[in-house]
Amino acid sequence: MTDVATRAPETGPEPDPAEGGVAGGRRRGAWRWGTPVVLLLSGALFTISYANSDGTDLRPGRYTDLAALVEAESDSYDALRVEVDDLDSQIERLSAGIAGTRVQRLRREVARLEPSAGLTPVSGEGITVSLADGPSENVDAAEAAGYSLNRLVVHQQDIQAVVNAMWLGGAEAVTLQGQRIVSTTGIRCEGNAVTLQGIPYAQPFVISAVGDPDRLQAALEGDADVQAYRDDAANPLLEIGFDLDAEDDIEAPAYEGLLDLGYARPLTS
Repeated sequence: MTDVATRAPETGPEPDPAEGGVAGGRRRGAWRWGTPVVLLLSGALFTISYANSDGTDLRPGRYTDLAALVEAESDSYDALRVEVDDLDSQIERLSAGIAGTRVQRLRREVARLEPSAGLTPVSGEGITVSLADGPSENVDAAEAAGYSLNRLVVHQQDIQAVVNAMWLGGAEAVTLQGQRIVSTTGIRCEGNAVTLQGIPYAQPFVISAVGDPDRLQAALEGDADVQAYRDDAANPLLEIGFDLDAEDDIEAPAYEGLLDLGYARPLTS
């Protein structure tokens, strides 16, 4: 009996991707469309970043120099202050053209209240207090002696204690970093800088008061919080900065910030 050989059906050679076979065509098609899409997306991201940055660096980690950042923020505030002054001048000019007995009476009332509200400049004798963090070389010795490192740092409450004591001592006007302090002024510490009326200031923190120097000094000496701070200033392991000077002529400019208070309102059902 003769065996009949069976064979698999003949097929053509596999397509060579290198010669333009099906697989190679798919890969080339993917690259042909994928590359422009990636480039378009990258360009869109660069455009969005540029628009959002408004000419500044979007990576805040690069701002390592606090003093430079404070100076930049102060310059920005100064530019806005010039714009506000210009708008105020326009308001004064337009208001001057309004006649009427009631308007004149209200203007006189405003002029009477401006000094007590801190809206007029004040000058005269008084005292100046400067506060600053303790020296960094004291950190190890203070920690070894069991002191909290917070004792080496000027805090918001330290500044407020000095300001409040000055008011109790009969100060006519008080300034911090040259800015007038009024009843609506908020003092807030952020890191080793203080933010006053939205402007950050680096230390030392200089607080000046116009008034009788003897009464002002007596008020500082009689304040428990200020005295605790001065004890740390006299401690050789802490030496937190405290300097007090009596002065013959202190200039307290008029307050130029916002007068409105912002506060939370309770929800009503």
